[in-house]
Amino acid sequence: MEKKEKEEAEVVPMLEWYFWLAKWRVQLFGRQWNFFDVTSVIVVSVLHCLALLAPFHFNWGAVWVAIALNSISGVGITLSYHRNLAHKSFKLPKWLEYFFAYCAVLGLQGSPLEWVSTHRNHHQFTDTWSDPHSPIAKGLWFSHIGWVFDYRSRFGSLKLYCNVIVGSFSLYLSSCNLACDDRYRKKEVRILLHYEGRLNNVGDLKKQPYYIFLHYTYLFHSVALGVLLYVVGGLPFLVWGMDLFH
Repeated sequence: MEKKEKEEAEVVPMLEWYFWLAKWRVQLFGRQWNFFDVTSVIVVSVLHCLALLAPFHFNWGAVWVAIALNSISGVGITLSYHRNLAHKSFKLPKWLEYFFAYCAVLGLQGSPLEWVSTHRNHHQFTDTWSDPHSPIAKGLWFSHIGWVFDYRSRFGSLKLYCNVIVGSFSLYLSSCNLACDDRYRKKEVRILLHYEGRLNNVGDLKKQPYYIFLHYTYLFHSVALGVLLYVVGGLPFLVWGMDLFH
C-alpha cells in the first residue's frame, strides 16, 4: 500500500506538467491557426490601433455616436444573444427578435450561432476542458482573450493524447475532468483532452434562414457600419463610433 501511494505521489506532479504542456500546446504553440483565428487577430489589432487615434480626433458628436452605438449593441448582446436566444428566458415577436439580434451583430462578438453555441457550451461544461473560456481549466489568459483567437476550440474538434507510465490514480484524473482508457490504467494513463463543437447545440437557430444569413455575413455588417460612419462624420465618427463602442 505504501509503495502504491508513493508511486501515485511521484506521478501527480508529472501529470500536472503534462497537463500544463498540453494546454499551452493546444492554446498557442502546437495548434494550427485557421482563417477565422487570423481574422480575429486582425480585427482586434485594428480596433486597438484605432483607439490610439481617439485623442487626436475628439469631438462631442463622435462621443455621442459612440455612446449610442454602445447602448444599441450592448442591449442586443444582453437581451438578444444572452437572454432571448441562449437561455430562451422569454419570447418576442419575430420582427423584434430579429431586430435585437441584428443590434447584437454590430457588437462584433460573433454571429448569433457562434455566440449562443459558445455560451451554451459554457453552461453545460462549466469549468471543464470543454468549457470554451474557463479560467480554471484553461488559464486566465485563454479565458480572457485567447479563446477568441481559437475557433477550433469552440466550434471544431480536437483530440490530444499524453501518455505516462504509472500506476492507478483515476481519482486524480476525475478531479481534472480528464478521461482515462481502462485498458491502460494499470500500466499507462492516457490523458485525453477533447472538445467537440461544430455548432451542434444551436439547432433551433439553424432552422431559421435569418440566423444562417447573419452567421455567414455578420462581419460585413460591421464593415458597412464603419463605411457609413466615415461618410457621415469622417475619421472622428469612424474612430469613436467603430472602436470605442466595441
